Order: sequence, then C-alpha cells, then structure tokens
Amino acid sequence: MAGDGAHLQINPAAAVRGPRHVVRKGKTPVLDASEVRTLLDSIDGRSPIDLRDKALIGLMLYSFARIGAVVAMKVEDVFAQNRRIWVRLHEKGGKLHDMPCNHNAEAFLHAYIDGTGIAGDAKGPLFRTIGRDGKLTRNPLHRVNAFELVRKRAAAAGIATRIGNHSFRATGITVFRKLGGSLENAALMANHASTRTTQLYDRKSDEVTLDEVERIRF
Repeated sequence: MAGDGAHLQINPAAAVRGPRHVVRKGKTPVLDASEVRTLLDSIDGRSPIDLRDKALIGLMLYSFARIGAVVAMKVEDVFAQNRRIWVRLHEKGGKLHDMPCNHNAEAFLHAYIDGTGIAGDAKGPLFRTIGRDGKLTRNPLHRVNAFELVRKRAAAAGIATRIGNHSFRATGITVFRKLGGSLENAALMANHASTRTTQLYDRKSDEVTLDEVERIRF
C-alpha cells in the first residue's frame, strides 16, 4: 500500500488512551511556622500600610481564604457574633462564606480597622490602596497589588521562598493538618467542595520527604 499512493484515512492508534495523570499534590510554595512568625513580626509598624498588610496576610493565614475572597470584602464583613469576631468571605459565583476568626487574626483586623478609622465606612472596601500621602484611599486593593506587597514583605523579612497569595492558604491548611486538624474540617474552613482539592494544599508530607533525604550520607 505504501507504493500505490494510497493514504490511511484512519489512525488505528487514535482510540488508544494513555494512563490518566492524577495530580495529588499542589505546587504552591508554603512557609514553615518559624517563617510565618518572622514575616508577621517584621510588620511591626503602626502606619496604615503596615496595619493593612498584617491584617491581610493574617486573615489569609488563619482563615485559609482565597485572595479574591479577601480583597472583595467590605468593612461590614468583619462582624461580631456569639461574642467572637467573624468574617464574611466573598467566594466565587457570588457565594458568601462565614468564618469565625482566630484570635490572632482578630487582633490584626481590630488594629487595622480601628487604627485607620475605616470602621464607620461599613459599605467601603475592607482592604484599600494607599495614596501618595500614605493614607488609605477608598479604592479596593487589587489581587495583583496584594501579590506585589506579599513578595516585598517576604523579601524584607529575609524569606527566600518565592511565595504568593496562595501560599498563605496552603501554609494555613498545612499547619492545621500537622497539628491534628481533620481533612474534612480543613475543607469546610477553606470552603472546598471536595477534600481532594484541600489535599492539594496540604503539604505536611514534605517534611517526611526531607527527613528521608537526610538519611543519605557518604
């Protein structure tokens, strides 16, 4: 057949499918507990930008929140309920996700809201840009700006890991799981529809891998 000019019209291998590749682990860089403390401790000023950045990073760490949900928040989305402070996160598709605040995140949010005087602007954006005068504007912080400030803060704190906004979500979930938190509860807190998604952020097995690598000695 090869010599008579005819061509195969059907590829016999077309129906063959290779093995399915299942992603079981995310690639988001995470911080260890000491790096988290270093980063938070490095933001110790009382300027509007310091208060904002610490509240933003703290909220993502302690609530496992997506950056998109955080920058969409309004001031009124930080509210009291059952003698605790809760946050209302604006998730994809217009869904709202209410979460109680860890006491550390609560302290950061209180310091930010009270220290910048935005408590009376309930309908205004919670996280805002900074004007040339060093004061908050009424413009919401964009996720791209959040990424830039996170990178700058990490570099200033001497953290070499190339973290991004999702790193705090992954770091929070990883620490929660290492300290005995269940995968199911982590999924609820992160507002994941499936625990499979949560597992992509759970990097606690990395330490086991590092420990095993260190067994190699010459």
